[in-house]
Amino acid sequence: MRGKNGKTQVIILALVTAMCLLGDSMLYVALPLYWREAGLDALWEVGVLLSVNRLVRVPLGPFIGKWYERTGGRSGLTIAVLLAFVTTASYGLQGFWLWLLMRCLWGAAWTFLRLGAYSLIVSVSDEGNRGHFMGLYNGLYRLGSLGGMLAGPLLVAWLGLRTTSFLLAGVSLVAFVLVYVFIPSSFTRRSGDASPAAVRPSLRWTGSVALTMASGMFVAMCYQGMLASTLSRLIDLRQPFTVIGGIGVGSAVVAGVVQGARWVWEPWAAPWFGRWSDRCGRRRMLVGAVLAAAVLFGLTAAPLPFALWLGVLMGIQLTGTVLTTVMDTLAADEASRQANGASLLTCYSVVTDLGAAAGPLLAFWADGWFGLNGLYAGTAGFLLAMAAAWSGRSGQSHAAREDKVLD
Repeated sequence: MRGKNGKTQVIILALVTAMCLLGDSMLYVALPLYWREAGLDALWEVGVLLSVNRLVRVPLGPFIGKWYERTGGRSGLTIAVLLAFVTTASYGLQGFWLWLLMRCLWGAAWTFLRLGAYSLIVSVSDEGNRGHFMGLYNGLYRLGSLGGMLAGPLLVAWLGLRTTSFLLAGVSLVAFVLVYVFIPSSFTRRSGDASPAAVRPSLRWTGSVALTMASGMFVAMCYQGMLASTLSRLIDLRQPFTVIGGIGVGSAVVAGVVQGARWVWEPWAAPWFGRWSDRCGRRRMLVGAVLAAAVLFGLTAAPLPFALWLGVLMGIQLTGTVLTTVMDTLAADEASRQANGASLLTCYSVVTDLGAAAGPLLAFWADGWFGLNGLYAGTAGFLLAMAAAWSGRSGQSHAAREDKVLD
């Protein structure tokens, strides 16, 4: 399943994920505007509905990981597509409690999709192309986020929330065909692991595994949690109103452009950075990206011209693309060395979900105590510590390789 056939499967699974993401991504823009059409009574209900899907992923991760260990693979993706279809179609109905249930089911669907993708990539790749495959998946599935955020609100404005939900749900049905035609029925078990005992040992913890888990959690906390939740406030504090081409633009619009830029470049940038990590070494690339991120986070408090300061924010977003791709690939590398890689991938999925969920809470707590400048300066400090930890780990690995050669 390796080589070109494996690359095709990764591309197909990325497109399947993108189709399933359309409805979810549409909500982040449309629901705060059309919440009454959804039968909601207050804006706080919008906040609950847009966050509960992330919270349920934390306890669901281990159970879904066990599902993949025991069933192989394609059945989990089939469940994910079915749940995506049902939940997207339900967004055309009304009632907070119904929506709450559907958002919880979407959290389960996303976990099935992500763990299935990680497992497939591990099974069809090696260390020479795993970064490229991981970047290819991460980049292409973001097309669903971009499409949902751009086309979704326009369709809601023209057709209404119910018709748009049914339409996007119909698109996800195409994913059923793609899963059954291109994805093998089992991809989580290696061909050499013939006995059941060979595929279900406990996770073997090493220093490298622990560092990968801690770093993955911190990267998710910084970018998916802290940065995403505080960016508009950071821009508003710096310059709440600016004029571009003679047109006044508010901080919310500028924040949307900065956030959306990442989804525009990721389909081509993430595979490129992943391929680069295959060639130059993932740990070296990780250390360089973390150091660059530390400098950029620190510069957010500098008295720079506003245009240059926006360039700093774009640079932070670019380091987010690099770090997410490299960290996911490092986790896949570790999984490929384990007798039961699914357990490691499940653990990695859970800790990154925890980081993403904890990020906004920690960010606003720190903002209250230290202000956003203090928060971003502290983030830069932690990133420097992360770079030092990985540099030390790389040095130990290099010394071990030299000792092995001398022996």
